[in-house]
Amino acid sequence: MEKKNSNAINIKNKRAEHEYFLLDQITAGIVLTGTEIKSIRNGKASLAESYCTFKGEELFVVGMHIAEYDKGTYNNHDPKRDRKLLLTTRELRKLKTKVQEKGLTIIPVLLFINDKGLAKVDIALARGKHYYDKRESLKTKDSKRDVEKQLKGY
Repeated sequence: MEKKNSNAINIKNKRAEHEYFLLDQITAGIVLTGTEIKSIRNGKASLAESYCTFKGEELFVVGMHIAEYDKGTYNNHDPKRDRKLLLTTRELRKLKTKVQEKGLTIIPVLLFINDKGLAKVDIALARGKHYYDKRESLKTKDSKRDVEKQLKGY
C-alpha cells in the first residue's frame, strides 16, 4: 500500500485484528460533509466500535466517530451519524451475498486520505474469533516480539 506520506492520516481500527479473522479487504470511498473531512484531516476520528451494514442496496458505516470540527458553526455535523460507502454495484452484490450466506460481517479497518486528498476506508470481510482464538493470536504476537528482541540483541 502506498499510503506512507509524512503527513498522511491513517486511522486504524486496532481491535479489528484481535476480535476478527480478516478474510478479504476492499477500499471504498465515503460520503462526507465539509466539516467531517476537516476533522479527519486533523486526525480526530475513531473506528473503534464501528461496523458496516446494508440499508436496502447501499452499504453504510455505523458507529464511526468523527469529532465535530472546532471551527465549525451551525453547519457542524453529527459525530456518530451513519455514513454511506461508495462501491461498485458488483462489489456490493458480492459482499451482500457473502454476509447473508456465510454469516460474516463487514468492519472498517483503516481510514485514510489518498494522494488526491479524498477520504477512503479499507473495509474487511471478517469472521469473529472465539476466546481461544484470541489467546492463540496473543501467544503468537508475544513470541514474534521475543524473537525480534533476541535478533536485535545480537
